[in-house]
Amino acid sequence: MTAAQNWPWPRWIAHRGGGYAAPENTLSGILLAAFSGLKMVEFDVKLSQDGIPFLLHDDTLDRTTNGTGKAADMPWKALSQLDAGSAFDPRFDEDTLPSLAEVATVLRDHGLAANVEIKPCLGREAETGHIVATACAQHFARTALPPLLSSFSEAALLAAQAAAPTLPRGLLLADWPDDWLARAQRVGATVLNVAHDHLTPERIAAIHAAGLAVMAWTVNDAATAQALLAAGVAGLCTDDLDLARG
Repeated sequence: MTAAQNWPWPRWIAHRGGGYAAPENTLSGILLAAFSGLKMVEFDVKLSQDGIPFLLHDDTLDRTTNGTGKAADMPWKALSQLDAGSAFDPRFDEDTLPSLAEVATVLRDHGLAANVEIKPCLGREAETGHIVATACAQHFARTALPPLLSSFSEAALLAAQAAAPTLPRGLLLADWPDDWLARAQRVGATVLNVAHDHLTPERIAAIHAAGLAVMAWTVNDAATAQALLAAGVAGLCTDDLDLARG
């Protein structure tokens, strides 16, 4: 299978739901991305204390909600009542932390594809990969495009592979390790999702030669986007919804 065949999704992906336009990992952000014309969103999923998959980037609640402490220490009922919007802007004070199930319904209703980043809290890598992949297989069973399951955690991706082997996986890289191909092959990844400043035309060509597609994060200026697309990058994750419309 060629690299092009390994990327059936739209070119532009809204980072953490709605990028700069809304609170991250919220339904407001995802809806703004949809209303802006984007066809795919990226978001982070971890587990509550009682094993419910929900959207949050950090291990702690302090930066993006009115809660404090570790998210993994709280049950979903308590997490679901937190304010997840006011820290971004008081206009979003009705936003709460959404569950993966809630997000999947919105995505299906608006025809959006999903890049689901499995973002496990420390020590819950395999558990999170298994539960999130199982839930995605259920929630997106009838969608035109399957969700792309991505993670920095190889343990999470291996668990996702075991739980939902037909769902595509992407290995996230913040740098450029010498063993990138072995790591991608170990988790059965079809996509290498790389920080854009570590991508060169030569590296992109090497990824393609291995049969993998390339996704770049997080691309927020037109010149960088054009150069990456010209070099063969298939997907661009961005905070700038206007850039994605251009």
